[in-house]
Amino acid sequence: MDPLSNVLSLLKPQNYLSAGFEAAGEWSIQFPDQQKGIKCGAVVSGECWLSVEGVEAPVRLLPGDCFLLPGGRPFRLATDLTLPPLAAATVFSAVRRGGVASLHGGGDFSLVSCRFGLASNHAGMLLRMLPAIVLIRDEPGQAALRWSVERMMAELRNPQPGGFLILQHLSHMILVQALRLHLIEGAGVGWLFALADEQMGRVIGAIHDSPGQRWTLQSLAAEAGMSRSTFAEKFRNTVGTPPMDYLGRWRMMLACDRLENSGDPISVIAPALGYESEAAFSTAFKRIVGCPPRRYGRRAGGEGQARHHQHPGAETVA
Repeated sequence: MDPLSNVLSLLKPQNYLSAGFEAAGEWSIQFPDQQKGIKCGAVVSGECWLSVEGVEAPVRLLPGDCFLLPGGRPFRLATDLTLPPLAAATVFSAVRRGGVASLHGGGDFSLVSCRFGLASNHAGMLLRMLPAIVLIRDEPGQAALRWSVERMMAELRNPQPGGFLILQHLSHMILVQALRLHLIEGAGVGWLFALADEQMGRVIGAIHDSPGQRWTLQSLAAEAGMSRSTFAEKFRNTVGTPPMDYLGRWRMMLACDRLENSGDPISVIAPALGYESEAAFSTAFKRIVGCPPRRYGRRAGGEGQARHHQHPGAETVA
């Protein structure tokens, strides 16, 4: 499995809502805090403004544009940002479980949107890498997304048996494709952008594929085909952290996931992640995560039960 798939599988993005929106004339809609999730939207036809709380300049959305809002901030979509906004809940109340909301009869503007929550406690690993607005605007990127977006709008307009699962899969395709295009086209420091670099991507892939291997700085440098000193400098500059620190944090993310979900004892987890003893694993876990692994496991078990009893239907439509 490639590193982006690794991370997304670990973060478990869950699509709480897929919906379409059509409008005619002048309109303005205010969306609330997205509860630290990722809002994803794609303009099928028409144009509008996107304004995100805390971002000074609004963005003009054009046909074919796709956007991600990773920070969960409140935002507004409008033909005119000076118009008094309607609350999103009033517009989308009729499509709480999927469908196409219509304002003023529709016809001029249409959009599909998805909202994801991240089940993992380590959502920040992805969200910190992304700006407040990720905009996919280039023609090759739009072409790659177009089929999924158009298929989703068709499913929303004409519900068919099995439509829920199709919408779930299409929404995940749109999310992954947008992230893939962003890491290729974007510029920044962090593991996400490092995947676009052939040498660093190869090393991160090796770490993710074999976290239990007894990696050293020299063996990681060999994966990159570089000298140890040159590799260490490039990795730090590209990823933003030393390679052995990245290895340690990735191992601890895997450890947290297993403590939360597998029921495996520490005696099994520690050697599987490359630690010679439970004591060495526990020391590394406490240093990186901030608490002993047994305490984390007990806490995660309680939180997991709480999440299990939370009904997805309680999520707001916006």
